[in-house]
Amino acid sequence: MRNAKMSVAEVESFLHREFPQAFAHDDISIECADGSTSLLRQRFSERLLRPGGTISGPTLMTLADFAMYVVLLSAIGPVGLAVTTNLNINFLRKGQPGQDVLATARLLKLGKRLAVGEVLLLSGTCPDPIAHVTSTYSIPNA
Repeated sequence: MRNAKMSVAEVESFLHREFPQAFAHDDISIECADGSTSLLRQRFSERLLRPGGTISGPTLMTLADFAMYVVLLSAIGPVGLAVTTNLNINFLRKGQPGQDVLATARLLKLGKRLAVGEVLLLSGTCPDPIAHVTSTYSIPNA
């Protein structure tokens, strides 16, 4: 485990100040961020559903990207201009309506300019992921 440069409370405070739209619907919570991993929860809401009653792809991509941003901030500190340069998602199975979506992110490699990680998205308490994401973030020069 890396030493976290920001605690969950510090990440939340930074994001509320610099990126308040991430919490606009008050349905995402950061449950853990330790410099290597993060766990985010998106509480179920009807607005997350696409036609056919499954969790929408844009909802899953947004949560995965946010989970990567949180783990990265916890690892490098308050660097607001770290940005996604690549996000690849594989949808594996239907997310269940009525269930929260959990995003477990972990850093695979943290360099000076790039960070690479992966995110598993889970529906409720089911251990089988509904999506697998790989992502790369660009880290600006200090």
